Amino acid sequence: MADNGLMSTHPTIHWQEGGVERSARWRSESGAPPPKRVVLADDTVAADAAYRLACEGTALLWRGDFHNARQLLQALARRTERKPRRGEGPAGKVVPSPSEAFHLHRQAQAQRARVLGMVLMPLDADFTVPLRRAPDFRTACAEAWGADAAADGEASVVSLRELLGLVGAHEWRKKGVEIPALGGPGHNRIHPHYGVFSPVRGEYVQLVAQAPLPSKELAFDIGVGTGVLSAVLARRGVKRVVATDQDPRALACARENLQRLGLDGQVEVVQANLFPSEAVHGRAPLIVCNPPWVPARANTPIEHAVYDPDSRMLRGFLDELAGHLTPGGEGWLILSDLAEHLGLRPREQLLGWIEAAGLRVLGRMDVRPHHPKAADASDPLHAARAAEVTSLWRLGAP
Repeated sequence: MADNGLMSTHPTIHWQEGGVERSARWRSESGAPPPKRVVLADDTVAADAAYRLACEGTALLWRGDFHNARQLLQALARRTERKPRRGEGPAGKVVPSPSEAFHLHRQAQAQRARVLGMVLMPLDADFTVPLRRAPDFRTACAEAWGADAAADGEASVVSLRELLGLVGAHEWRKKGVEIPALGGPGHNRIHPHYGVFSPVRGEYVQLVAQAPLPSKELAFDIGVGTGVLSAVLARRGVKRVVATDQDPRALACARENLQRLGLDGQVEVVQANLFPSEAVHGRAPLIVCNPPWVPARANTPIEHAVYDPDSRMLRGFLDELAGHLTPGGEGWLILSDLAEHLGLRPREQLLGWIEAAGLRVLGRMDVRPHHPKAADASDPLHAARAAEVTSLWRLGAP
């Protein structure tokens, strides 16, 4: 994988091989810079040695059997999950507050991701992995990076962990997620694209499916994602839905899902920051928004569906909502109170933002989560997850 001599505008990773300086395009969805120290590794490397190098920030560019690289990654994962032995931890350790536990958990997750991201895979220009027993990743890579990405003629390097993530996303996209609120089997699957959050938390979808509609004429879906809420509204008989998002992947994903469900005639997907243009689309009697639920910094693109720094999207929605509602209209805010149980955003602050935006609470529907982590006592955030409630806030202007 030698440098082809062309000037690249993308990040480049460099290493020595056979006494020659080599380079390739560096791919990272999280925006992580290419590792500065790279060594070649193959089936002879021991897991402990590889773990030590990875912890020190040295990446291992794999030249051996692909399946052995996967086994090495699993071995590194086990080492990152080791608990301190008895007597190794500090005596009289103070139990952290919920917010401290959250930040410590995220730090541990980030450190684990850094270590596991140090096992690197070469990719030929057509996304073929030139290793023994390597699967065919070309379709998964093309779905994630674009079918035209292979046409640039550049070989590249990506972490094995990210490459396996592409495969997982490809399988999700191919199989889809069953959404009971969309109807019976065969007509109720949402197919998430890579980088677009999958609607696996079905309880919030069910809230939108059950809340009484103030009107069936028009609705706005702010932050469309996969298009699942727009689809639910359309299936409930809303004649016209205008769905917005800023992310090109989300826009493409929503359009494809709505077309697959036969709802693209009812739902218009437009690129916009929060609300659609009033000059073009007017105001709506129903505006729905499911913003990220936790006010924290996102470390990867897909985390933007979970983390909302300084509650920017939430506050933007509340601040502008009244100006986009028709008289007597409702804004549906779908929000978990997990941030409250983590000590990151008190309920009083949310209520203060609602009042400051000139809104009033017309009603609220609540549901408990059903996901496995809510019952996992070993999860560092178990206490907060076990107490979590997801709500649909019905908001209106005075």
